Amino acid sequence: MKKLGFGLMRLPQRDRNNAADVDVEQVKKMVDLFMEKGFTYFDTAWMYNGFASEGVAKAALVDRYPRNSFTLATKLHAGFFNSLEDRDKVFQAQLEKTGAGYFDYYLLHGIEAAMYPKYEQFDCFNWLMDKKAKGLVKHAGFSFHDTPKLLDEILTKHPEMEFVQLQINYLDWESQWVNARACYEVARKHDKPVIVMEPVKGGTLANIPEEAQRLFREHDEKMSVPSWAIRFAASLPGVMVVLSGMSNLEQMEDNLSYMEDFKPLTEEEKALCFQVADIINGQVAVPCTGCSYCTEGCPMHIAIPQYFSLYNEDMREKLEEKGWTVNYTNYENLNGSFGKASDCVGCGQCEGVCPQHLPIIENLKKVSAHYGK
Repeated sequence: MKKLGFGLMRLPQRDRNNAADVDVEQVKKMVDLFMEKGFTYFDTAWMYNGFASEGVAKAALVDRYPRNSFTLATKLHAGFFNSLEDRDKVFQAQLEKTGAGYFDYYLLHGIEAAMYPKYEQFDCFNWLMDKKAKGLVKHAGFSFHDTPKLLDEILTKHPEMEFVQLQINYLDWESQWVNARACYEVARKHDKPVIVMEPVKGGTLANIPEEAQRLFREHDEKMSVPSWAIRFAASLPGVMVVLSGMSNLEQMEDNLSYMEDFKPLTEEEKALCFQVADIINGQVAVPCTGCSYCTEGCPMHIAIPQYFSLYNEDMREKLEEKGWTVNYTNYENLNGSFGKASDCVGCGQCEGVCPQHLPIIENLKKVSAHYGK
């Protein structure tokens, strides 16, 4: 299996304010090109793209290609079951939404310290192995967002899990919050294949400071900025596939251009990635990946990832010289469809589901203060 996977989480939208309004025709073109180049791995989940992603997988992939020609992964998230019966209701609905008949890879979704007890309480690991025994799942594993210590505990207790999906990129490699390197090393210790998520960190590593871009260009002017991030992750031993959440055909074409005949980074090139990471880390105000887990249950319908993205852009600007940026207007435009950052009531549901463990409430206060001038 080639090392690039199509992550169906940031699909192209017809309405940028409605994640579920997916441009299915563009996705079909992307799927066709992906398959034409020999890539087969597709990753979706119950709540991706406003709960529309699994249905899009059916329309763009399952209904148009022989079942044995592609690999489909989806997930069970702890936020969507509260009984033993609920697990099966979600699973059955996923089979119906995708029309896949079975899942090649099935994951317990986004395990971290707060959610892990629920997966144990409802016996989800044995439940997943039962699905495998019945032929409804080919490979069982989980995605993970927490400490190396907890990952080691889970893999020790559940050696039956066949793989683990981790957030790995050169920016988070030594992060005290993400612990990418340390978690990767735990997976390797347990001899588990790794699937990489967020290799471009939600687009952060595609839009890096000019100083960092220049370093990459000087080394190889033919390679795009995001190519460095994906190739960094794919170069790690034990990495089975790297998921890229491609949002348009241009991104797909760029990724395929260097992953079709993938060549691992040299040690010199890896060192260059870490040099770039030092530059970026000095300028990122809020390390949000834009996964949007935080928005689904927000009672004030606040566009949290979009606001953080605007804020990050402004924090990289020399505002004392400009005084104003277009993001002030962009923020006001978003206010027409979403709650303002100042509308936050501090309920904390967003922080409870954030894979990056960000202090979202405090960061929204910073956004509010910035754009409330």
